[in-house]
Amino acid sequence: MGLDYGINNSTGKISIEDSLEILEYAFDNGIRILDSAEAYGNAHQVIGAFHKTRPDNVFEIITKLPHHFDADIKDKVLHYLNELRVTQLHALLFHSFESYKKNVNSFESLIELKAQNKVKHIGVSVYTNSEIEAVILNENVDIIQIPFNLLDNNALRGEVLKRAKSKGKIIHTRSAFLQGLFFKSLNSKNTTLEQLSTELELLTAIKKRNHFSMSHLALNYCLQQKTIDNVIIGVDSKNQLKENIAALSYSVNSDVIKEIDAIKVKNPDLLNPSLWT
Repeated sequence: MGLDYGINNSTGKISIEDSLEILEYAFDNGIRILDSAEAYGNAHQVIGAFHKTRPDNVFEIITKLPHHFDADIKDKVLHYLNELRVTQLHALLFHSFESYKKNVNSFESLIELKAQNKVKHIGVSVYTNSEIEAVILNENVDIIQIPFNLLDNNALRGEVLKRAKSKGKIIHTRSAFLQGLFFKSLNSKNTTLEQLSTELELLTAIKKRNHFSMSHLALNYCLQQKTIDNVIIGVDSKNQLKENIAALSYSVNSDVIKEIDAIKVKNPDLLNPSLWT
């Protein structure tokens, strides 16, 4: 809602009017947590505008510190609370493993913010399994946010997710739709899509054989994982959100999940949108 985002987004940044309408529909349909970041353009201000106009409908907010910052974390949090018009952040995350490593000495300030009820959880947004393994060792990290989807699946993430849960970590997953790549035509002129064509064709066959839409298959595969606590999705219209909420009435059986788990992408870099060209 704060910037252009997603490989399949043809409409660009969502208007403030449409953003407020989407947020209202989300709240009315039971969604209570929003995932944001300082890096997401003016997303904080959009959420703050919603809270100003609808003070009885207050979301819990997860936000992320920028990859590089010099300001004091306490000052950052106070600024975020003011922008978002909330009294507490549901979670404050480091936006990358590199940022986490660089600022690991800041945990004293973060623990103090938790004690003051300004931050409920501390977390890190990561990409690789080795990063997850490293973050698991920090007992002060409550939430780990990772990519997980039909291709970035249990074949790649299953074991490390089990270890994270055994350490009591809350697992949030993003990229359920791989930034919209799952919805692009297999005939599209896109380098990443072409390199993943075999795997995407397998998913299309599974979808057709089981009479699922791709959004139903992608969302429910994530939602039915016992190791995942929350699934983050992005939308660029109210209708898209309606479709995603409708997908919750479906379920994927264990045989279909096994088929998906059997898909193994040989080059995991293809699943990292930050590396796409």
